[in-house]
Amino acid sequence: MTTTMMTAALPTAHRNRLMRTAREAVFEPGARLLEEGGPADRFWVIRSGTVALDSQAPGRSASTIDSLGHEELLGWSWHFPPYRWQLGAQAVSQVRAWEFDAATVRAMCAADAEFGRSIAVWVGSVVACRLRATRERLLSLDAHRGGRAGA
Repeated sequence: MTTTMMTAALPTAHRNRLMRTAREAVFEPGARLLEEGGPADRFWVIRSGTVALDSQAPGRSASTIDSLGHEELLGWSWHFPPYRWQLGAQAVSQVRAWEFDAATVRAMCAADAEFGRSIAVWVGSVVACRLRATRERLLSLDAHRGGRAGA
């Protein structure tokens, strides 16, 4: 199984190349990092702290979908057109992260197919992992309510 953590997902040379474009970012508790539907122009790898992923249903407050921490990728929508965030995100505690400019990384991927494939496999693994986790949570909620999956 492919890991979703950058240090294990990317070959050392590709990780080092990506890290040369990183800048440090710090977010205080309560800071909004992403707004659902907003432009996905950057992404982060969390160094410390916790971020809650959330989704806003019309007429309701945001619901927490998942939480992310150390070495996890925050943001994958930057990799797929139309480059709009699919979820929102808020710092639960102080968050220190490496921040990457999406356009720069996409250009690097386009210029080097091997590097681009490594990034695509990493980001795709993150999306697949989050989809599995969401499915498991939905099935658990359905079972808790006494429903039947697919009913």
